[in-house]
Amino acid sequence: MKLLHIDSSILAANSVSRALTAQIVAKWQASHPGTSVDYLDLAASAPSHLSVDSLGFRMPPGAAEPTDVQKRENAISEALVSQFLAADVIVVGAPLYNFSIPSQLKAWIDRVAQVGRTFKYTEKGPQGLAGGKTVIVASTRGGVYSTSEGGRAMEHQESYLQTVFGFLGITDVRFVRAEGLAMGEAAKTQALEAAALEIRAIALTAANEASVVRVA
Repeated sequence: MKLLHIDSSILAANSVSRALTAQIVAKWQASHPGTSVDYLDLAASAPSHLSVDSLGFRMPPGAAEPTDVQKRENAISEALVSQFLAADVIVVGAPLYNFSIPSQLKAWIDRVAQVGRTFKYTEKGPQGLAGGKTVIVASTRGGVYSTSEGGRAMEHQESYLQTVFGFLGITDVRFVRAEGLAMGEAAKTQALEAAALEIRAIALTAANEASVVRVA
């Protein structure tokens, strides 16, 4: 089994999402011995945002020969989408920045959302091609957005990730949420305790799934 571990927080050792992804990966490896892990730190090394030079994977047949810059950009996209497709499990650290995800994480998504590789268009509409994977998102937020209609309307983090991974064909998307982290120490402690319970629940589910697979 291959696991792709992705962090996108800019806060380094002070990041809660990084701490949570590390816990999730450790628990997953404990329940799935032999799992190999690839690691991407998008805050340290993110692909550039989409430009005319990085759209090579969307160019139609017969287009002009790509420039050297376009070839380099296309090689980056190819490496990222191949890594994504090879993974059975993707663990993503996704803090909430200005009501959405970090731009570094969006840049990665733009590189792996490739027509013909991770989705295709059909007569019945788009169809995801990356199904069969498990995605676990460590979602962190300074405020509380999940408990009110207004908060949920302002949140374009979990809702976006659920949508985009679903668009790519992934139906098993799980969230470990810690919110209210900037609302005082008591609220932060409560949020981290809740997240720890969610991680344990995911680990238990993963262990049960692994047991069923071994028995089968």
